[in-house]
Amino acid sequence: MKTWYEKAVFYHMYPLGMTGAPHQNTQASPDHRFNQLDKWIPHICGLSCTAVYIGPLFESSTHGYDTIDFKKVDCRLGSNNDFQAFVYKCHCSGIKVVVDGVFNHTGRGFFAFQDIQINKWNSPYKDWYKGVNFDCKSPMGDPFSYEAWHGIYDLPALNLQNPQVKQYLFDVIRFWIDTFDIDGIRLDCANVLDFTFMKEMRQMTDKIKPDFWLMGEVIHGEYSRWVNGEMLHSVTNYELHKSLYSGLNDHNFFEIAHNVKRLEAIGRDLYTFLDNHDEDRIASKLKDSSHLYLAYFLLMTLPGIPSIYYGGEWGVEGLRTKDSDYMLRPAIDIEKAETMSCPLTNQLQTLCCIHNKYSHFHHGLYKELLLTNRQYAFLRQGDDSIMIVAANNDSQDCSVSIPVPDGTEDTAVNIFNNTPVTLENGRLNVVLQANDGLIYKLNYREEL
Repeated sequence: MKTWYEKAVFYHMYPLGMTGAPHQNTQASPDHRFNQLDKWIPHICGLSCTAVYIGPLFESSTHGYDTIDFKKVDCRLGSNNDFQAFVYKCHCSGIKVVVDGVFNHTGRGFFAFQDIQINKWNSPYKDWYKGVNFDCKSPMGDPFSYEAWHGIYDLPALNLQNPQVKQYLFDVIRFWIDTFDIDGIRLDCANVLDFTFMKEMRQMTDKIKPDFWLMGEVIHGEYSRWVNGEMLHSVTNYELHKSLYSGLNDHNFFEIAHNVKRLEAIGRDLYTFLDNHDEDRIASKLKDSSHLYLAYFLLMTLPGIPSIYYGGEWGVEGLRTKDSDYMLRPAIDIEKAETMSCPLTNQLQTLCCIHNKYSHFHHGLYKELLLTNRQYAFLRQGDDSIMIVAANNDSQDCSVSIPVPDGTEDTAVNIFNNTPVTLENGRLNVVLQANDGLIYKLNYREEL
């Protein structure tokens, strides 16, 4: 039996941005912005998404990843009780909830770091951070130096090989499971996290909640190093992300197909996306806006666990600047947004429904059937049938002849309109409209 996350379609929420929370956290009491976030739940259900990844949530000073309290929801969003109620409402709607786990570093306002600032070498927390050295000052003027994530000294790096640090963070995870009943954690900066730490985390969460999902942010590297039976269930598939937009921009389906084939062994377990809170919006990355639907079409049919970043369903645009990511994380009033007339929204809802309905797209084997620069066809295998997916990134309609494996019936059915097509000499001959895709279902032939 497949787990919930293997079948999931995610909706990615960046709550500080989507609620218009202040960029600086100067509050003494909580603002109850979860009242806004609660209103998104029916919309997420309406899209047929089955899980949300929401974060960052830990109390922080600015953007959410400079944590100052691991056991408190950021007061710019609300209280712990507010988030507890949000998770309950999601679960009642059949939506799983995954949160950000920022365990590689803290903010400078975290209690352990502040204790070192005050007590220096007498601090019991002096070994909680990497590279603490009292022989020189930090660029921030501290009476000691330390390692920081990417040299950003607002984010001092935790020493995850320290048993006390590991125990503290494992207690944090237990707290979030016990208090809020979350269903998984997305590990920020997983590509630089200590492997032993992640293995011990997997052992712990398997015992506490066997279907708890661990997904890591990995931008570069061989994904199988992280995705295996000992460590994480999934990582972010930045390879596919890059190949999807550049492949469409360059009219080069070979780039996409090569990437899918290279990752075939673990591709179905990977978290796939077109944009997120760190990446330019896909609607801004694509040179041809008519490719936007096709990008989502491929996201929902290729191997992987697909995710929609909030606003993507309306084609929201946004480019990061040299100094800011805020354009990627806009405030959106969901009640006003739902009144917008946008064909993409309904198209995306249809694609999500298809992904949910047909198990072929959850765990079916992938096989390439046809490949040119501008046309691409592949199958996803099911227990009693196959799905043939065909895409055209040309600005003109195109006729394609797709070879079909032996063992199927002679009639394929278009799952968008239930129209049958008869195979000719073992080939599916169809016309693909410009910048569009089709999906055909073929049942296996019954053996006499």
